[in-house]
Amino acid sequence: MLKKAFILASASRSLVNFRGQLILDLAANGYQVHVCAPELSNDTEACEWLELRGVHCHDAPFNRAGLNPLHDLKALFHLIKLIKSIKPDLFIAYTIKPVIWGTFAAAKAKVPMRVALITGLGYAFTGEPSGKRRVIQYIARKLYAAALRRTKLIFFQNKDDKKDFKRLGLLPAHVPVYIVNGSGINIDEFPDSPLPSQPASFLLIARLLGDKGIREYVNAARLIKQQCPEVTFHIVGGLDSNPDALKQSEIEAWCNEGIVHWHGHQTDVRSFIKACHVYVLPSYREGTPRSVLEAMAMGRAIITTDAPGCRETVIEGENGYLVPVQSVEALATAMQAFIDNPELITAMGKRSREIAVEKYDVHKVNEAMFKAMGVHQENRD
Repeated sequence: MLKKAFILASASRSLVNFRGQLILDLAANGYQVHVCAPELSNDTEACEWLELRGVHCHDAPFNRAGLNPLHDLKALFHLIKLIKSIKPDLFIAYTIKPVIWGTFAAAKAKVPMRVALITGLGYAFTGEPSGKRRVIQYIARKLYAAALRRTKLIFFQNKDDKKDFKRLGLLPAHVPVYIVNGSGINIDEFPDSPLPSQPASFLLIARLLGDKGIREYVNAARLIKQQCPEVTFHIVGGLDSNPDALKQSEIEAWCNEGIVHWHGHQTDVRSFIKACHVYVLPSYREGTPRSVLEAMAMGRAIITTDAPGCRETVIEGENGYLVPVQSVEALATAMQAFIDNPELITAMGKRSREIAVEKYDVHKVNEAMFKAMGVHQENRD
């Protein structure tokens, strides 16, 4: 009998960029794969990639960052109907809305294996809990707890997130919990790349949210450029509907000031990583930051924060530096260390590649997930 898998995401492009190899490996192991995300049918590039590989695409009717409960309830009923019609054996959801509403729907549809992949805590858990954020945190935690009681398996991408969920009373005692090394990285698609010529160039890739540390990055760049005007700082990332999103006018003001170069959203970031010397992500918190793994695989030294999810990617002094969250001065100091000692860029970049191969190879990550989910693996030889 044909096995079916249903994967629910909050963004269409993540199905290819973050879960592409997982989808391919499920198909290789005998699953008919169905994927679902908001406005997926409008993302012709993602749909073409998926459908060429035999994947069935479906639209999810919820808004990833929307806060309208009536819209979410409507999405829930739609998902129940859709999942019942497909009758999957395996359901996987990642990010907050898919995990919550998707798990409710999958449980109602009586999917045997329901998996939640917690890829980070996001707006509903980070930042100072006051005003709107406090209300959202309260509701999100209640819904998370209810949804996770209906899962059969929970994956986290770092031990800090698991610890926080346990402290908040969100983890049911009867559901197995595993920690995996992020979503993994295809080390062949992100090959080790030679460094460009000097002067030094720094790069940040992220959705344009305050919690990604973008303002700290810009302020540190401003300090550096006072003494080293030839050094360049780049940002790759699109505008976002999240309540924590930066305004386009703010970003354009930085560009007009000559502090940073903003390249907008890019579907393929490899040329930007190849053109930089050091990759920087001053995020307040992550699951495991995919962009850092991509930069590591391509042999780039890393500056990131000593924060959950981020700290796992750097061995201090070996492949980069960890700085305190929201510390502009510490971030600038770490940047200056690479400018003053360019040999560190080469040595730490080489170590980044080694760590990516040893720890974050997507095939190793998927193998660990399949073992936990009871997915029988075919030989890939």
